[in-house]
Amino acid sequence: MPAVPDEDSGIHCRLDELLEQRGMTLTRLSSLVGVSIVNLSVLKNNRARAIRYSTLRAICDALDCDVGDLLVVGPSP
Repeated sequence: MPAVPDEDSGIHCRLDELLEQRGMTLTRLSSLVGVSIVNLSVLKNNRARAIRYSTLRAICDALDCDVGDLLVVGPSP
């Protein structure tokens, strides 16, 4: 059964929390990973529908974290 467009996936992105913990801005992360600020903002605000593995890896490398630190299963706060 295909997903309903507005259905919550139950996956929450903790990008804003990780950026704050590291004292990093979205602009700086964008320059490090080569992803636009707009696309990172979509991810940060839990509006992303998909993410490339290469992007996920680049974000985790830049933030020195694991995928499980960035993406968690559960309701968004």
